[in-house]
Amino acid sequence: MGELSLFRNRLNKQMREKGKHQMSFYELVYDAVQKIPKGRVASYGQIAMLCGNPRASRAVGGALHQNPLPGVIPCHRVVNRNGRLAPEFAFGGPEEQKRLLEAEGVEVGDDHCVNMARYAWYGEP
Repeated sequence: MGELSLFRNRLNKQMREKGKHQMSFYELVYDAVQKIPKGRVASYGQIAMLCGNPRASRAVGGALHQNPLPGVIPCHRVVNRNGRLAPEFAFGGPEEQKRLLEAEGVEVGDDHCVNMARYAWYGEP
C-alpha cells in the first residue's frame, strides 16, 4: 500500500471517529494535485475548481503549505493563475520549486513564471 493510501486511510479513520463520512477539503486537494502529470502545472484556482469550490484558491494554498507527503503529493506543480511560482514555497523556496519543475521538463523563466498556455493541465486524464 502506497504512502498516499496510508494517509487516506488515516484521514478516513479520523473522519469516521468524528462522525464525518466525506473527504475533507485538504484530502480533495491532495488527491487532485497528485493527478497533475509530470511536466505540467495547474493553478490554485484550477485545483479549487476540481475540488468543487472554485473560490477556495487560498485554501488550496493553505493545504499545500501543510502537505504531509511532499515526495508523493507534488505541490511544486501548483502555481498561481499567471504561472508564477510560489514566493513562499514551503519545501525549499521558489528556487527549489523551479528546480523540481525544470527536472520534469517545465521551462521556468527568470521571472519565476511558467508559460500556462504551454504547460497548464486542466484535469484531463
